Amino acid sequence: MGTWNTRGLRGSTLEELVNRTNEQYARKKLALIQKIPTPITPVRIDKEQRHITLAYFEQRSTVDYIGAVQGIPVCFDAKECRASTFPLANIHPHQVQFMDGFEQQGGISFLLIFFSADNQFYYLRHKRLKEFWERMEGGGRKSFTRQELEEEFYLAPKEGLFIPYLDGLQRDLKLRD
Repeated sequence: MGTWNTRGLRGSTLEELVNRTNEQYARKKLALIQKIPTPITPVRIDKEQRHITLAYFEQRSTVDYIGAVQGIPVCFDAKECRASTFPLANIHPHQVQFMDGFEQQGGISFLLIFFSADNQFYYLRHKRLKEFWERMEGGGRKSFTRQELEEEFYLAPKEGLFIPYLDGLQRDLKLRD
């Protein structure tokens, strides 16, 4: 299994924004989404600071978030990218498999991607992720560019929501009809 050290804080700002958005959705009774903690076993602890400085992951995580939106089961992972090209290596095969199974059971899976250089949030539909993933597995590009993304799935802050991903979910559902 992998270990956690300083890399564990990557995406913490994104995670905080998603958590705040989830709290607002819950307050408005629009969605109930929970962060799934990744189980770790501490190896080294700074006793003075009471911080874990080294740990290993007990098991592979599936996705970052899971819950329900108006009776629809949803799961998603939040990823951050500094460039305009997103490496598929940022997504693990077991995560894609989990999302595939979730979709087969009638749920909705997606990725929330934060393109930090441009301060842009994007809702990546599972169907589109699978197209990029299958292209990679077939020997093609191991990444996708922002030019390949569907323009209507960029998310703009509104009504005090940091990441209004329910807007992306609504567009996703319309395309599934």
